[in-house]
Amino acid sequence: MTTEISMKRLFGTVAAFLLSSAMGLAIAQATPDALVKSTVDDVLDVMKRTKDKGSLRKLAEEKVLPRFDFKEMTRLAVGPGWKEATPEQQQVLEKEFRSVLVNTYTAALSATGTGNATVEVRPVQPPANQNDVTVKTLIKQSGKQPVAVDYRMSHTSGNWKVNDVVVENLSLVTTYRGTFSETVRTSGIDGLIKTLQEKNRNIGT
Repeated sequence: MTTEISMKRLFGTVAAFLLSSAMGLAIAQATPDALVKSTVDDVLDVMKRTKDKGSLRKLAEEKVLPRFDFKEMTRLAVGPGWKEATPEQQQVLEKEFRSVLVNTYTAALSATGTGNATVEVRPVQPPANQNDVTVKTLIKQSGKQPVAVDYRMSHTSGNWKVNDVVVENLSLVTTYRGTFSETVRTSGIDGLIKTLQEKNRNIGT
């Protein structure tokens, strides 16, 4: 499976959760599994009502971004190269990587049909002193094999935030890390920034 195919599969599968996360902000103090469980049904209704990319992107910009720790996701995706970047470069990397994810997720949302999908969320109750947890879910749809989707979350600033999504053992962060590391090795941090900026231009067209 090529990286491109893997990422398309990953984006298409997690798109529903990204939109559903938008509905969970009001219950940020809930346990991670309760947060996921209470929101997965809402996404199906929203996606039935619109597939317009502009509307979905606006919703993502307003609601999805606060639910994800993009700085941590960027740091993990860039890997060792993150320490080589200046604070200014780190800010640009985070901005561009966030745009890549939002642009791609918006495209996935507009192209994904809801069908009769249901999501099973496995209960998890992290200890009081544990700030990291994985919420395991199973997406079921008639005529298709169930898909396991895990959400790695951390308790940050009083809220649970997602820092990685794993679909059938395929990590979003790890998948990007391979391509990012190669780009940094051959072209440096500025080369990675240029690559991300070009990707955003292409996605936006």
